Amino acid sequence: MALADLSFADRAVFLDGTLVLADLHLGKDTRSSVEFSLGERADLTDRLTALVERFAPEAVVFAGDVLHSFSTVPDDVPDSLAALERVVREGGARLVVTPGNHDTLLDSVWDGPADAEYRLDDGTVVCHGHATPELDAPRYVVGHDHPKITIEGDDWPCYLLGEGVYDGADVLVLPAFTRLASGVSVNGGYGRGTLERSPLVPDVDRFRPVVRDEASDETRRFPRLGELRRLL
Repeated sequence: MALADLSFADRAVFLDGTLVLADLHLGKDTRSSVEFSLGERADLTDRLTALVERFAPEAVVFAGDVLHSFSTVPDDVPDSLAALERVVREGGARLVVTPGNHDTLLDSVWDGPADAEYRLDDGTVVCHGHATPELDAPRYVVGHDHPKITIEGDDWPCYLLGEGVYDGADVLVLPAFTRLASGVSVNGGYGRGTLERSPLVPDVDRFRPVVRDEASDETRRFPRLGELRRLL
């Protein structure tokens, strides 16, 4: 997957006219143990608005785990999803959802496109990543794993880019779009028996972390994790 074909921004990626983000986990705010609102809806809609204005995509794909709870849909979640869909529509794009393992109740709040896998014009397949994909593709863009990298005690949400790692196909793993998810450190327990890892990540050491620093408007690319572990 050529890095030149990818535009990284705020935990999302833009490629082939499509903006992709994963793991919104709507309702995590309500399900938290904190007694006051964590501002989930405003944070997600404001950031999505900025991304749509920046890239002017033809389509926006939510790559799974739109919802957080498996068993209930908090009262504010339908309005939050409607607000996000409105941002996409008013930006001149269409919204597509590829359900994740948390989205057991998705059909109660979403009646739009919701195939398990979505193919872009360039052949890329977007899916959540919790299950083995049925469509063959030269590259996959997935979520599910919430990767972050820990450097000198600081946590950074990160992308994982693997070239030819899944039956010869490239794989890009997105960080969780919600900032309420703590993430799993790729240079800690990730892939070492402590994480329900995507089947599209057969060997995490073959993946390169990519970190987007929005404050400095820089995208930092690291060596493969197998090499990077020796340096951290």
